[in-house]
Amino acid sequence: MLDNIVLALSITLMYSTPLVFGALGGVISERSGVTNIGIDGMMNVGAFAGVAGSYVSGNPWVGLLCAGIAGGLVALLHAFASVTFAADQTISGVAINLLAPGIALFACRRMFDGAAMSPIVTTLPKLIDPSVLQGTPLENMNLDVTVLLGLIAAVVMWFMLYRTKWGLRIRSVGEHPEAAETLGISVYRTRYACVILSGVLAGFGGASMTLAIISQYTQTAICGQGFIALAAVIFGKWTPHGAYLACLLFGFTQALSIMLGGGAVPVPSQILAMLPYAMTIIVLILFVGRSVAPKADGVPYVKGSR
Repeated sequence: MLDNIVLALSITLMYSTPLVFGALGGVISERSGVTNIGIDGMMNVGAFAGVAGSYVSGNPWVGLLCAGIAGGLVALLHAFASVTFAADQTISGVAINLLAPGIALFACRRMFDGAAMSPIVTTLPKLIDPSVLQGTPLENMNLDVTVLLGLIAAVVMWFMLYRTKWGLRIRSVGEHPEAAETLGISVYRTRYACVILSGVLAGFGGASMTLAIISQYTQTAICGQGFIALAAVIFGKWTPHGAYLACLLFGFTQALSIMLGGGAVPVPSQILAMLPYAMTIIVLILFVGRSVAPKADGVPYVKGSR
């Protein structure tokens, strides 16, 4: 019994980590007033860039850095369209979700002789050496370092948003950009910084999948996780701690589908595979009307407008 509990906890934390990074990216972007539906595309690019960086350098930490940079560059396109040109943020995000996976697959084929998946690469280290836990009740606890990094990122973002002057500025820009501008806060600069940071975090989320869980890039490495992360943002009421807890819930549904798929319970594999997405729909139905987004979220800002 204890072994199953430990295994369920391990899988939950492992599969929730990519969602945590993606959700934190959504929180920081939407807190500044920019809807970022392109999280899934940014995670796709980060997933490939992480593997490519690890493959070329032999160092997974370099891969993680490359993933963050790649995600940030894609987010820069979203910021350019949404902030500078005041384009429809939803359309810009959808365009990124269509474009980014194609870029990642094209780059993979060019880099790996036409293959749609990468070779197995050096992955990020485990949080605790598995050999140390052998023979103990925690021997099924197989966690990588990204689990800890995701928790640290959530705590740092909470502190930054609610305990620092910069966080107050971000929230003011997301609630009432016109008033923030009159106080000398640059709405454009703040939104650019937050959108780019959201892309960096999404890139880390993609790399958490390919450099920690599956050890390679494939077309299905990021299969809707970005959209689940956005649901976690709504469920978590646009707060870092709320989004983190929501990601744990979605991670648990993934753990449940994996553990039930072992054959102990006669459930069709198709039903198990859809559990995380079904939970996403249920959460959106139950909570989307109860969660209140920042007032200026998704509203393009034109300087001098009132």
